[in-house]
Amino acid sequence: MTKTKEGEAWYGKISYRDFEEKIKEPAVVEKMIREAQLKLIGNEMGISSELISLEIASPDVPDLTLIDLPGIARVAVDGQSADIGDKIKTIIQTAISKQETINLVVVPCNVDIATTEALNMAKLVDPDGERTLGVLTKPDLVDKGTEENVVKIVHNEVIPLKKGYMVVKCRGQKEITEKVSLSEALKNEEAFFEEHAHFQTLFDEGKASVPKLAEKLTLELVHHIQKSLPRLDEQIHKKLEQTQENLKKLRTGPPSDATQRQKFLSDLVLAFAQDAISLTKGEELKCGYNSSIFFTLRNKFEAWEKIIKDSASSFKEHILREESQFERTYRGRELPLFVSYSTFESIIQKQIKQLEEPAIQKLKEVSEVVRKELFELAQNSFVGFPNLINTAKMNIETIRNEREEEAKPILGMQFKMEMLVYTQDSKYITEIRNEISNKGRLYFGGNTTEEMMRHFEAYYNIAGQRLADQIPLVIRYQMLQEFASELQSKMLEAFTDKERKEYLLQEDSGTKNKREDLKKRLERLSQAHILLSEFSRNTTLTEVNNFNSMENFLPNF
Repeated sequence: MTKTKEGEAWYGKISYRDFEEKIKEPAVVEKMIREAQLKLIGNEMGISSELISLEIASPDVPDLTLIDLPGIARVAVDGQSADIGDKIKTIIQTAISKQETINLVVVPCNVDIATTEALNMAKLVDPDGERTLGVLTKPDLVDKGTEENVVKIVHNEVIPLKKGYMVVKCRGQKEITEKVSLSEALKNEEAFFEEHAHFQTLFDEGKASVPKLAEKLTLELVHHIQKSLPRLDEQIHKKLEQTQENLKKLRTGPPSDATQRQKFLSDLVLAFAQDAISLTKGEELKCGYNSSIFFTLRNKFEAWEKIIKDSASSFKEHILREESQFERTYRGRELPLFVSYSTFESIIQKQIKQLEEPAIQKLKEVSEVVRKELFELAQNSFVGFPNLINTAKMNIETIRNEREEEAKPILGMQFKMEMLVYTQDSKYITEIRNEISNKGRLYFGGNTTEEMMRHFEAYYNIAGQRLADQIPLVIRYQMLQEFASELQSKMLEAFTDKERKEYLLQEDSGTKNKREDLKKRLERLSQAHILLSEFSRNTTLTEVNNFNSMENFLPNF
């Protein structure tokens, strides 16, 4: 409802689903509402969650937006579904849960308000009573002697609500049957309260009659809106940022001019190629994709180092458990405590050889990580261009297989070189001294196994650290640096091929539609932001409906 200036013509409009019609005069409002209800539910006993929107502009109505909810049904009658009570409660719960609404709990004066289900439902969503206003009806049906109970309720002495209570007298069935006009009914209501011995005080206090209720609701709504402004402003701001970000990801779409289309394609491909290189270096990506590739690779390579250390530990434990077997297997004609170099070399070679297969497996794991990351980069870089995405993915898959196959013999060569047991004398002597310092010098009475293990651990520490560094270096070089460089070359070939240019620039129809939807959403949100700013600067009663309209469409974004 919108209050217009005195003398302006009455205006009405009803809308539901895809139907909309102007209403010529107030007398047909009820008839059109009933027709709309029948179209939505099919009969007078059903119920629907669909809204019937009624707009009224007149000098005789207050500035308010009201939602008339169905009454709570406890028992289904003939023609109603058995679960109609639950359906009604769901509809009510959905409406009263919104923080921007003021809930009117309508209760007859002649019932016990403490047991009213409507009030209990309101308390569930508004436990402090910040958004709840009690409205008592049928004061003319109150039993004699209980009038003061009604007065106490309206004075907020029974079940307190921060917005308090009002009492109104609507048209009775007799007045409805006799088609008493609204204006006449309001006069009858005013006369009732003014002449009532108990309720006259409530009327004088402005807590009785429909006009006083409308006035209070308008003021309460304005105050509630003012209180809700910061929250609503934050919601609109977040939605604006989100919409702008989504629109930015979709870009502006390919231009129609041939020269500009060529530049558009080259810019897309160059940006992707540069981001691919940045990704393999751990640098920030321009497309906005947040890659975690180096975090993942760090974990992969730490796991590789653990494999090396665990291999040495398990070998040592095995030797110490099978010491006599070790003596029989590896000790030749040497006297005790003399270590055979060929035996030492054989043990080292065997132990390091066992690491070759795990190294190849680590290459495959990293290869898969890089493939997935570059696939994600392509998806984010070429949003809306499926042919470009597929072309990039095909190139990524091809290069990935090539790089992996090229890296395998390099890793194999590394392990072949490790069969040459070698390190600088100074480094080996340092490791041996560390072993002696940590575990003590071997004195007479020791055994060959312990001496062999001392040398094994000293050398394995050196070779193991070498492999812990070298294998990741080979993998990173082949699967990151070389991969990105080759991918850049492959992708640059794409926009130099004139025959494929138009194919690559074919845009997904869904992306076009989404871009248009986002533009419209951005426009609506910007308008809402302007309305909210104006409302914040100068809140008046006539601006309430503008705000309510904004509240109504905001949840649709």
